[in-house]
Amino acid sequence: MNLFGKNTTAPTTQLPAPTGRGPAISLDKIPGSLVNLTKAAAVSLEKAGLTGQRAAVYLVLDHSGSMSNFYADGSVQRLAEQALGLSANLDDDGNVPLIYFASQAHTPITTDLHNYAGIVDRTHSRTPWGTTDYVAAMNAVISDYRASGQAGPAFVIFQTDGAPNDRRATERALKDASKLPIFWAFVGFGGRVEFLEKLDGLRRGRKVDNASFFHAANPHTVTDDQLYDGLTHEYAGWLAAATAAGILT
Repeated sequence: MNLFGKNTTAPTTQLPAPTGRGPAISLDKIPGSLVNLTKAAAVSLEKAGLTGQRAAVYLVLDHSGSMSNFYADGSVQRLAEQALGLSANLDDDGNVPLIYFASQAHTPITTDLHNYAGIVDRTHSRTPWGTTDYVAAMNAVISDYRASGQAGPAFVIFQTDGAPNDRRATERALKDASKLPIFWAFVGFGGRVEFLEKLDGLRRGRKVDNASFFHAANPHTVTDDQLYDGLTHEYAGWLAAATAAGILT
């Protein structure tokens, strides 16, 4: 059992061969304010044996009413920048589709190395507050991933501060998604994370374990290193399992 509360053993099969030797985007192309984030993400990936692996990174953001303080205090903007730091290591297009969800999911917004500063404040105000429909958000990611024609895996940073509208439907959606080359890295803000812990530990009905969970109770006290370790600590195991199951080739 590790500090994230879940057994994590070494992958039983080999990871897919890395398609690169280091970060997907060289540091000299990274804006100055993202350089340290990109370096921190690289360290976490190296510790997990993931250097050179590639994936399309998504960011899914809870826009339910209880999230308003996290938007106001900059926590959500910071997570968007941290997502770009991870993406710079994994995805050479420099883009992170950002999907807001509440009572429904909204059209993905492209976040990139040029428009990231203040992007949350500029865009979330156009999105209505609502409830917490995880299934709509997951379906939006899956639809966008399929439409993109991606051949490799997707790494989804899925942030929320509470349980979904329909818990059983969410569990079914995660089980169904276990057949897809998509990894769900759930990040919990605040204290109401019991359902996320349950999702992370689902024992039956999944082809492979396709999710992880990191509790960022107070995002301002979580370091970049801690967040990246929390995001990536189960990803290598999923890559190996998904390869063995024929989900990834």
